[in-house]
Amino acid sequence: MELTNGTDRSQTPKEMAEVKGRIHRRLLERLNLANLEMVSKDEAIETIREVIQDLLQSEALPVALNLREREVLAQEILDEIFGLGPLEPLMKDPELSDILVNTYDDVWVERLGKLYKTDIRFQDDRHLLQVIDRIVSGVGRRIDDSSPMVDARLPDQSRVNAIIPPLAVDGPHLSIRRFKLDVLSGEDLLAKETLNEAILEVLAGAVKARLNILISGGTGAGKTTLLNVLSSHIPADERIVTIEDSAELQLRQPHVVRLESRPPNVEGKGEVTTRSLVINSLRMRPDRIIVGEVRGPEAVDMLQAMNTGHDGSLTTLHSNTPRDALNRLGTMVSMANLNLPDRAIRQQIVGGIQLVIQLARLPDGTRKIVSISEITGMEGEVITMQDLFVYEQQGIREDGMVMGRFKPTGIRPKFTDVLKARGIEFDGATFFDVEAAGGGGRRARRF
Repeated sequence: MELTNGTDRSQTPKEMAEVKGRIHRRLLERLNLANLEMVSKDEAIETIREVIQDLLQSEALPVALNLREREVLAQEILDEIFGLGPLEPLMKDPELSDILVNTYDDVWVERLGKLYKTDIRFQDDRHLLQVIDRIVSGVGRRIDDSSPMVDARLPDQSRVNAIIPPLAVDGPHLSIRRFKLDVLSGEDLLAKETLNEAILEVLAGAVKARLNILISGGTGAGKTTLLNVLSSHIPADERIVTIEDSAELQLRQPHVVRLESRPPNVEGKGEVTTRSLVINSLRMRPDRIIVGEVRGPEAVDMLQAMNTGHDGSLTTLHSNTPRDALNRLGTMVSMANLNLPDRAIRQQIVGGIQLVIQLARLPDGTRKIVSISEITGMEGEVITMQDLFVYEQQGIREDGMVMGRFKPTGIRPKFTDVLKARGIEFDGATFFDVEAAGGGGRRARRF
């Protein structure tokens, strides 16, 4: 039964915020927080919930709250104490991949690849700063005028970036990149039409045959997701070392060593770079080295590892095309200040990497493998590549969804001999455009 004072008027958002603030302050005055730390979280929540209900009974409210409003208010106060305040309901939505707080009253989310504005808001900049401080202090970091930018990770492995004034002109900003707890499988990518069965079969064979693979794509294109899927095809009896700036990979093999770089502390000391971890990983007897994302001088050590017996390595890189990916990789190698000639750098790339997988997020929010390219060698000073599969966009439906198909180019990969030597064989039709052949195209080549 709902408790009301005889009027149908509900609390306005401003009134609810004022009530919540008063109850929160009185709650902190009444509770013995030291005692709460000695009990489990569930017991603490139940105790706090009972105290909140008692305080609401004694609070002089402009309009009496019904049972639903009382429960909502109690949950919001609990979220302020144990969670991320107004963002806590968003954190419980499994379909959200990004939560973007532009200012305290401007919160956006990404759902299924598209951005939407929410009606979530903080009370003011100070309220938002309190939530940011709670996040970063939980991982031993701090954010203030002397250190106005910070990266952190939540207990559920979500990645957090915060930036505050004076660098952020309009107020504190908070970005949360969320990751699914359940790792997507190849079947999931098939269902989402990120790739097709032929591509999945070829990529699985390439991983088992220990080809070195570079995954390229823009922000949010699904590089880490694909890296997780490809890594699932690594045999369980191999020792894997993963190296990341922020641990996101979720490998299921039994023998995995996870390494994470560390930024400098407030005194500017204690930094451990990705490059240092790549160098150290070579002393750890790895069967496979997986670099979550290469973005700096660690590229030279990764390529040297690929060229000196650590085959089967996987990594990702931000780039819009396979050719741009190789150019960026060369630029990163030059950042190591080893004064290598450009030709030597390109030779390292050609000797180290066999496949470049290009991902893209299309206008309808879907993520696709738009090309799979094989590095075939060098002609003069230029790295030569050949596309094995491409995504052919054919138009846009009335509902805004992109139409297209995955198209094999009909080119025989050079690495098929490597796969065959390891007992992995494909029918020649795998790389042949059967659909085009049905319309009068070339006959399928068998190899």
